[in-house]
Amino acid sequence: MFELAKSSTAYVCRECGAETPKWNGKCPNCGAWNSLEEVTLQPAVKSSGFSSKSSGGVDLADKIVNLSDPIDKENETRYHTGISELDRVLGGGLVKGSVVLIGGEPGIGKSTLLLQICEYLGRDKEILYVSGEESVRQIKLRASRLGVTTENLYLLAESDARSICETISKNKPDIVIIDSIQTMSINDLNSSAGSVTQVRECTSLFMRTAKSEEIPFFIVGHVNKDGAIAGPKVMEHIVDAVLYFEGERTLSYRILRAAKNRFGSTNEIGMFDMQNSGLVEVKNPSQMLLEGRPTGVSGCCVACVMEGSRPILAEVQALVTKSGLQVPRRSASGFDYNRVWLITAVLEKRIGFYFGNLDIYVNIVGGLRINEPAADLPVALALYSSLKDKPIGDDVIAFGEIGLGGELRSVSHLEQRIKEAERLGFEKCIVPRSGMSGIQGGHKIQIVPVSNLRQAFSVALD
Repeated sequence: MFELAKSSTAYVCRECGAETPKWNGKCPNCGAWNSLEEVTLQPAVKSSGFSSKSSGGVDLADKIVNLSDPIDKENETRYHTGISELDRVLGGGLVKGSVVLIGGEPGIGKSTLLLQICEYLGRDKEILYVSGEESVRQIKLRASRLGVTTENLYLLAESDARSICETISKNKPDIVIIDSIQTMSINDLNSSAGSVTQVRECTSLFMRTAKSEEIPFFIVGHVNKDGAIAGPKVMEHIVDAVLYFEGERTLSYRILRAAKNRFGSTNEIGMFDMQNSGLVEVKNPSQMLLEGRPTGVSGCCVACVMEGSRPILAEVQALVTKSGLQVPRRSASGFDYNRVWLITAVLEKRIGFYFGNLDIYVNIVGGLRINEPAADLPVALALYSSLKDKPIGDDVIAFGEIGLGGELRSVSHLEQRIKEAERLGFEKCIVPRSGMSGIQGGHKIQIVPVSNLRQAFSVALD
């Protein structure tokens, strides 16, 4: 016997997607204030008992495929976007039938990038650009500014998700761009556009359309104050790839990073320079990040970090100065704040330096964010250089992880890091001694192995 369950309401956090039965001023899951929105739960059909025959289930045994059987891989055809940095982050190009979510702060270049790739993709493919924020005339003006003149780009200013999917199924374009998901809505849902329910259901609807029609989708998503894509976390689980645009608003450089990618690595990044004509690829990020590096100045050291398969050189700056506060200030930009505390504690305990009455500022030049332990040694060298007011040689580069005992631990991809440093003209490379077994011979750069921080300091200022 079947009966309809009574409809009820719940409250969903627009920041994290957590659901609670009653309203609270503060979300019990993420702690955001005034973020709970009332949603109506749809009535569901309940059964007094369970039976596999009466539940309407279908035997799918004939659809089971063995992994060793020949499987058609045509559906994984990749489209090159014409921008090699974007192709790198996507894992080699845009996969047919995939859904890619691009997030970032307002004005950072999400819509600009997507409109620019239309010029190359429009040579032999039809593209449907759907905007819920701009009119067709506004998109036309922006396309003219960016030099996008392809005749295979079609514009649609609409926010009804069901009508958009019906139009896509009827016209079958090769690529679809949705800008943005927060402006899309389904009229059957009792909530406003941009709410948790609307964002989740619209994303699911676009995903089903992309998979059934084998059409790749680009979806633009706004971010909240914490930098995460606004809407429930389940939205990121629905799509195939999640790309984030990073960068300081005061700087022209932009970094495109993959947080999720079912068809490629999540460690790759793309570098862009925002100019009046749009986003321009940065072919050599290391050279760009080291431009304008001061010479003969204390508190500076060059680090080499790995972003996927790409080694990138970045300048680490540190400033250690006498504090006028009872509690000295500690600040880190582009580097883990807690890691700065750890390195400072090791320098005090193992080397004997004293930072108790000193302010410490650590900065990674160019807006790059470093998260790997290989930057520990450059940060320690920069702190030591600033504390003693002795500059490190301009031709010196270092990388290595610092242990709590003051020892240096090996890091991965030592050979690739050394080759990148050698290519850019560095003459001395300080590396952990424990990683020397993975280094090949024949390098023109001087490789100096060290076991602990004391040896690294003596070598760096030699």
